[in-house]
Amino acid sequence: MSVKIEESGRRSVQVEVEVPGTPEEVWQAIATGPGISSWFVPTEFEERDGVPVSVTSHFGPGMDSVAAISAWEPPHRFAAEGQWGAAPPIATEWIVEARSGGMCVVRVVHSLFASSDEWDDQLTGTESGWPGFFRILRLYLSHFRGQRSAVFQLMGMVSGSESEAWEALAGPLGLAGAVAGERRSAPAGAPSLAGTVEPGVEGRQLLLRLDEPAPGIAHLIAQNMGGQVILAVNFYLYGDRASDVAAREEPLWRAWMNERFPAMSDASAVC
Repeated sequence: MSVKIEESGRRSVQVEVEVPGTPEEVWQAIATGPGISSWFVPTEFEERDGVPVSVTSHFGPGMDSVAAISAWEPPHRFAAEGQWGAAPPIATEWIVEARSGGMCVVRVVHSLFASSDEWDDQLTGTESGWPGFFRILRLYLSHFRGQRSAVFQLMGMVSGSESEAWEALAGPLGLAGAVAGERRSAPAGAPSLAGTVEPGVEGRQLLLRLDEPAPGIAHLIAQNMGGQVILAVNFYLYGDRASDVAAREEPLWRAWMNERFPAMSDASAVC
């Protein structure tokens, strides 16, 4: 991963993924609130006279990201500009390109103008986060495209190493040592969780294509940040009953997590 630096001072990173669907179907997944919420984080667009003017993504309590839309060219491109803390304004461009065989390429480009490398770590950190979410996007478009969705997310920070935190999370859920293609299910005493392990995920994280508690996707991750380990459990449920199942299961998962990780604070949202 590297930052592309231009003579003008523009510094940028880009990530892309190939996904199934027509440009119109993929556009619905990356350029509408319900679509983005189905694979990323709860998101909504504000419109004026029928045209989107801003987009807000909710990463957790007090962690909203708001960007003003600067270009809108459905179903192929939109761009928005926002602020990341004290960094210069960040421009984000989303592009959809049709490919043969009913596939499309989705590309996201983040860029800013700076005379030094002060913000390069922030750009590369954002770049490294997209592959995991793009795997969820590909699963969503492959298996659940256009379905109603409900999301609930729990996250927090714990002490210790990544490996210790991962074992503490994955072990009691019956997921320790899981490999791609296996069907795993949580043992008695844990909340409802069963599905097939998806390939292509590295490190202390796991993607499950769920059949319990409902059709959907679960993403579990442990990541070290500054001596603390962030633990995140994200559920993306689909189908007409998704909201009802999420409303029932989220409190059970909250209680289970809090019992094992007392220091954890959680962020949850049902869409």
